Amino acid sequence: YMKKKGIKEFYSMKYNAKDPGFYSSLGIQGKPDKEYICIGVKASNYFMPPEVLSEKGPGGGGWILMDMTLAVKTREGKVWSADEQGYARIYAVGDCNYGCVEGPGKPDDWPIPPIPKISYPGEEEAIIAIKNIEKIDKIVYKGIKTSHMGYPLAPATMHWPWGAGMFATSLGPHDACFVLAANHEKGSGYMVNWWIPAALQKELIESTKINECKNGCIGILIWHFVHHTP
Repeated sequence: YMKKKGIKEFYSMKYNAKDPGFYSSLGIQGKPDKEYICIGVKASNYFMPPEVLSEKGPGGGGWILMDMTLAVKTREGKVWSADEQGYARIYAVGDCNYGCVEGPGKPDDWPIPPIPKISYPGEEEAIIAIKNIEKIDKIVYKGIKTSHMGYPLAPATMHWPWGAGMFATSLGPHDACFVLAANHEKGSGYMVNWWIPAALQKELIESTKINECKNGCIGILIWHFVHHTP
């Protein structure tokens, strides 16, 4: 797509506008007339106190720290919003959170390795946070301690969503690419669909998701099985 549009591409190069030789290495004399920067993501959690924000991460840090139940925690690992019984009252889901729960060793060994900031993991996290709020409400305010099956009620923990490694990226109205089996490792994943078929796939994803949000039968049936796949 980029080549067809006459757009030059440069890879494996670090952006450094302060380096006098950076622009010349791109074939640009002097500085460009207009520059658009779109590198990764940046946190906008300025409304949260510093003790619950990460000191590192994408864009230089500032992401809301969470524990395995997605409850907001401090840098010392304590639940930030605990009530009198120790239950969390504030959760962080989606793009605002740190996206992982660190542990000893490499990211592969962490309780939750880094999760991509895309819609699917955000939905998975939201479901878990909602269920945890409902469980805590039953325990604290209704005195219900067990489920209908007799299991003790307790907040559920997060996992690395199986669908977090799938990306459908639009490249115009009639072009796209679909990557499968990606993870937190750089260069992971396989491009298994592209061009018009991938554009149709992305359109199908969007239309069925909107149908689900409208309580449509087809969308609900499709996405129920997507979110209930182990």
